[in-house]
Amino acid sequence: MTDETVDAAAESFQDMSLDELREEIEDIDRGIVELIARRTYVADTVAKVKAEKDLPTTDESQEERVMERAGKNAAHFEVDSNLVKAIFRLLIEMNKAEQRQNR
Repeated sequence: MTDETVDAAAESFQDMSLDELREEIEDIDRGIVELIARRTYVADTVAKVKAEKDLPTTDESQEERVMERAGKNAAHFEVDSNLVKAIFRLLIEMNKAEQRQNR
């Protein structure tokens, strides 16, 4: 989503009713879940590659890059960086637990 898209969406929200705003949140929530599912699928594929190459489940330097990127994206979109990083930490831990379970 670009800055212009966010700005345009914010303007359009001003004219929406409470029910319309709640419907918009439902659509966004579905999109978030879809993206989590997509991210999980890719992470599962990464896990398979790691297993094939006998690589460790945990890659701390990659995790640091993910967290740094999450913080930058949060700042760019003016969202609480700590909240975004907490969400990404949960996603990473979820993926690592699944990787360990499947080995």
